[in-house]
Amino acid sequence: MFGILNRGQKVKGTVVLMSKNVLDFNEIVSTTQGGVVGAVGGIFGAATGIVGGIVDGATSIFSRNIAIQLISATNTDGLGNGKVGKQTFLEKHLPSLPTLGDRQDAFSVYFEWDSDFGIPGAFYIKNFMQSEFFLVSVTLEDIPNHGTIHFVCNSWVYNAKCYKRDRIFFANKTYLPNETPTPLVKYRKEELENLRGDGKGERKEYDRIYDYDVYNDLGNPDKSQDLARPILGGSSDYPYPRRGRTGRKATKKEPNSESPSNTTYIPRDENFGHLKSSDFLTYGIKSLAQNVLPKFQSALGFNAEFDTFDDVRGFFEGGLHLPTDIISQLSPIPVIKEIFRTDGEQVLKFPPPHVIKVSKSAWMTDEEFGREMLAGVNPCLIQLLQEFPPKSKLDATVYGDQTSTITKEHLEINLGGLTVEQALDGKRLFILDHHDAFMPYMRKINSLSTAKSYATRTILFLKDDGTLKPLAIELSLPHPRGDEFGTNSRVILPANQGAESTIWLLAKAYVVVNDSCYHQLMSHWLNTHAVIEPFVIATNRHLSVLHPIHKLLLPHYRDTMNINGLARQSLINAGGIIEQSFLPGQYAVEMSSAVYKSWVFTDQALPADLIKRGMAIEDPSCPSGLRLVVEDYPYAVDGLEIWSAIKTWVEDYVSLYYATDDAVKKDSELQAWWKEVVEKGHCDLKDKSWWPKLQTLKELIHTCTIIIWIASALHAAVNFGQYPYGGYILNRPTLTRRLLPELGTKEYEECGNNPQKAYLRTITAKYQALVDLSVIEILSRHASDEVYLGQRDNPNWTDDTKAIQAFQKFGNKLKEIETKIIGRNNNSSLRNRNGPAQLPYTILLPTGEEGLTFRGIPNSISI
Repeated sequence: MFGILNRGQKVKGTVVLMSKNVLDFNEIVSTTQGGVVGAVGGIFGAATGIVGGIVDGATSIFSRNIAIQLISATNTDGLGNGKVGKQTFLEKHLPSLPTLGDRQDAFSVYFEWDSDFGIPGAFYIKNFMQSEFFLVSVTLEDIPNHGTIHFVCNSWVYNAKCYKRDRIFFANKTYLPNETPTPLVKYRKEELENLRGDGKGERKEYDRIYDYDVYNDLGNPDKSQDLARPILGGSSDYPYPRRGRTGRKATKKEPNSESPSNTTYIPRDENFGHLKSSDFLTYGIKSLAQNVLPKFQSALGFNAEFDTFDDVRGFFEGGLHLPTDIISQLSPIPVIKEIFRTDGEQVLKFPPPHVIKVSKSAWMTDEEFGREMLAGVNPCLIQLLQEFPPKSKLDATVYGDQTSTITKEHLEINLGGLTVEQALDGKRLFILDHHDAFMPYMRKINSLSTAKSYATRTILFLKDDGTLKPLAIELSLPHPRGDEFGTNSRVILPANQGAESTIWLLAKAYVVVNDSCYHQLMSHWLNTHAVIEPFVIATNRHLSVLHPIHKLLLPHYRDTMNINGLARQSLINAGGIIEQSFLPGQYAVEMSSAVYKSWVFTDQALPADLIKRGMAIEDPSCPSGLRLVVEDYPYAVDGLEIWSAIKTWVEDYVSLYYATDDAVKKDSELQAWWKEVVEKGHCDLKDKSWWPKLQTLKELIHTCTIIIWIASALHAAVNFGQYPYGGYILNRPTLTRRLLPELGTKEYEECGNNPQKAYLRTITAKYQALVDLSVIEILSRHASDEVYLGQRDNPNWTDDTKAIQAFQKFGNKLKEIETKIIGRNNNSSLRNRNGPAQLPYTILLPTGEEGLTFRGIPNSISI
């Protein structure tokens, strides 16, 4: 093929990498095959060495310490495997290359070329340094009769002795398994075997092994029995998605539980580590949990209360005054310097949440209360009321009669002359139902020293102007004689004067606290973070980087295992941030296991979700194929356009590689991937009939669309509004600490005489509010290097021009949608777009910027 070439001709390549400490050469000690070159000291300017001259530090460090061997995709070695070329070392540092990204460095490399080698399709790389580096890409230029070949790597490479098999990378080609060039078949299979591992031993930092385990690492029984937690996953009592296996040692007291660790293993390429700004955010959470919050508690006390609403706003307007010694202890912690603002002395200041930027009191209105169910941080729970009175799905043999005690008379006084039957027939009654999720746990929750609350049902009415008006709130407790006797319920109606108006405000607080907890634990953690992790693991175990579906899904997995691992350390662990600041306390994650029992993968598709909740009906005459029951439902209106764009992109892309259903059935990697997702990743639900069989092109398109939707738009919708809405703890408290005052008591009298004090005595106290604000501010931030939906972090992610064109079409569609969303937000007739708080619904605008922007859909669950 290359007969025109003479032996000895060389082909140039460019290697782009980042060192462990972003070329902080003081940290690197390089080792060659022949021995130690030596510590490089403070080399940034010049180093004496090669050919007796002066060379830059990067060349002196990396040359002769990183070796590459090309592997042919067209010619074999006589055994049917791709021919392996000679080992070649990096050469000159190219610091001025115009295409370099931030903190990246490039090096030239030259390969000897023979006419019988063929076209490269992969390469081996060996690192002879003690320190790892991050390999970004390799580009081969002017391959005879072929042109340029790109290798998109994005992987950490450790010392060669760390690996049983040499590290291998493949060109940006795309092949179904049965279309793989014969010389690459062995290498493709071996790399997947490497990533699967053998399921044994404790994982090391440099490992790249993806495997499954149950959630048995949340508790710490060796430290205290109070910190013991049930194992989630592997039983019918506590089903759960699987997480990445670490193989850590068991605790002494609970042999089936894993010992907690500050360095939870995740496959190395799932943690970029010290290379991107989002790492600052994730490690900020860890620092917050371990260093900052304990000092806050010692300064404030656990039960310190706010005195007035102005006291709450002081977090943003005047700052929180802390003792000098506390500030001095916190000042060296980077998260304090960057995330919190201080005046250099004794004041800690938070940014003002969006919900009070225009109006300080709009959050108290019934209209804003209802609007946030359609356009708030948890807009995916409200349902059409389809039967009256509302009924429970709880087992009546255990929990007795849980039917709602709300009557027609309760509702009809505020229905504007309509009867309940007329309102039901007109699809104008809705329910925010937290009853069944909370009732089984109410005795346990109310036994905690920090919590007193109710299971709640809220009925709302769709007014002629398109807004929702709350009609009644039902507050329910387990029957005092036992669960089997049903509930002890109280119905609260709207009021705007005297003590009754405070009682109504408190009733709304009980609803919002339940919604805050359901949102954080179920809508956010369970339904995005936890359910996606098994897909990340299975994809890396069974879909080669050469597989088209791997290339499609990979951007939507970025950093998910990393943030989930951190969550198990600091957020959802026993005694962690969630348990400290949310109503269910130690039962928080256990409650999400109960909800997972009814999780359905196919219902995560936005159209299916809306239909199931009664919020939409199928209508072929509508662009989305659905007609919304509430026309001005910002989450659904914007979300359906995003969903449709994702689906079209997936259909365009997948159809490039699968012409028939038979091609889907015969794809061995694809079928192994899906089998393992169901039978291992979500094995506690593996017998459910709703799982797609993945036997048709239509099923494959729908499955991939759901995965991308969950990881991108759904997560954005339930994550990045946390601080804009919940940063003002009065609007979205996370705790209630006492039950509703009874008529004739001093507490009831206080509701009339000092309503602010009555409200503040009931909701989240000062320390818990500080815990909540601190973490949701970090969780609501976008990183500076965020990659948003419709974007890729490398333009050479594939060499398939048709795939690139389809992706560009997707990006253009998202730009159109962004323009439409902005237009809707400027339409004053759409009252739910801004509401009394004058907070436009921007959360599903595809593009975003760094910081607390309340807009932007990242590709993946990375925070």
